[in-house]
Amino acid sequence: MLPDIGTVTIGVIGLGYVGLPLAVEFGKKYRTIGFDLNPGRIKALREGCDTTLEVTDQELSGAVHLSYSADISDTAKCNVYIVAVPTPIDAAKRPDLNPLQSASSLVGEVLEKGNMVIFESTVYPGATEEVCVPLLEQRSGLVFNRDFFCGYSPERINPGDRDHRLPTIVKVTSGSTAESAEFVDSLYRSIITAGTFKASSIKVAEAAKVIENTQRDVNIALVNELALIFEKLGINTNEVLEAAETKWNFLSFRPGLVGGHCIGVDPYYLTHKAQELGYHPNMILAGRRLNDSMGHHIATSVIKMLLRKSIDTSSCRVLVMGLTFKENCPDLRNTKVTDIISELAEYGIDVDVYDPWVEPQEAAKAYGITLVDRLLPESYDGIVIAVAHRQFREMSIDDLKKLGKEKSVIYDVKGLFPVNLVDGCL
Repeated sequence: MLPDIGTVTIGVIGLGYVGLPLAVEFGKKYRTIGFDLNPGRIKALREGCDTTLEVTDQELSGAVHLSYSADISDTAKCNVYIVAVPTPIDAAKRPDLNPLQSASSLVGEVLEKGNMVIFESTVYPGATEEVCVPLLEQRSGLVFNRDFFCGYSPERINPGDRDHRLPTIVKVTSGSTAESAEFVDSLYRSIITAGTFKASSIKVAEAAKVIENTQRDVNIALVNELALIFEKLGINTNEVLEAAETKWNFLSFRPGLVGGHCIGVDPYYLTHKAQELGYHPNMILAGRRLNDSMGHHIATSVIKMLLRKSIDTSSCRVLVMGLTFKENCPDLRNTKVTDIISELAEYGIDVDVYDPWVEPQEAAKAYGITLVDRLLPESYDGIVIAVAHRQFREMSIDDLKKLGKEKSVIYDVKGLFPVNLVDGCL
């Protein structure tokens, strides 16, 4: 028997970019316990501070029914568990389900009859019932769809986006039975002002999520390839796209680096499952290869420009502006800016990295990169604008040129400045 919506106690497992906004919204209305393995994260949240910057101090204080814990036993009185942990890929670009499996095992330790477990982590179709459910059964001793039920409602958080917030994004929902699907849909409908869409099955909901980002990845790969062609033709990609966008049904995408925890990762979950089933997904993997190569292309382009200006690459200094995977957020996960940095360093170039959104210790911990804390005038042979942070958008081209030496190169990855004012862009 599923709990009554009005009496639910919710445990949110994982308090990152996805889990915390979810816990805050539910915590405004229901008794909610946010669980995270990181005691430092719990301490900061108890002090009213979200280091991911996804939730404001005011929003945190507004979640009057929300508490935090790093002890899973504190969630034992919950009757609804929502799992929102990362689903990364490993070094071989295969799905790394360890965080999801660990979270499922933890929930299994406190799971009781009548409980509902909802997963939000991005997975391949079938993973919830094939990977997570057996762990829940094994740890709890309970039987799926008799003693407890599951649902899947994929996250759609866009880090750093202040316009599209959790309540204003339509939520896809699903459940393991008709009754549980209605329960999950009703629960989310109570906090999502944009409404919900109830999928026919968990597997359909899983597939819907994974193709959202796969579609974007393939489209960006196409534009990246066009940018490489247009570069050889001597025409500017953004100018071509602006002209093409005058047609009503043209889809607007921009070239660039494709990193982060979603677009650069999710397609590998779908291709992994496809290959297990004996199908080789040509287009998706081709798009992934092309997008993963863009950092190398940018670095190579910068080096060629330096050489054309007779700048000795073995003794030059290049400034890379931005390290995060996208603008106006501190998220470093799977950033492809590191590809540019490492490629330049291979040529003996001294690289300074500046990012006002990133804590220096986070950059050092994640990538071994030491950030510079200020921009030095007349110091650089090359400048690469890698991320379109607000602070960089507010700079004029003269501000930028003042950072370079008399003879220097500016490469604008994000197209922040007119093409005739920089040396190179995508």
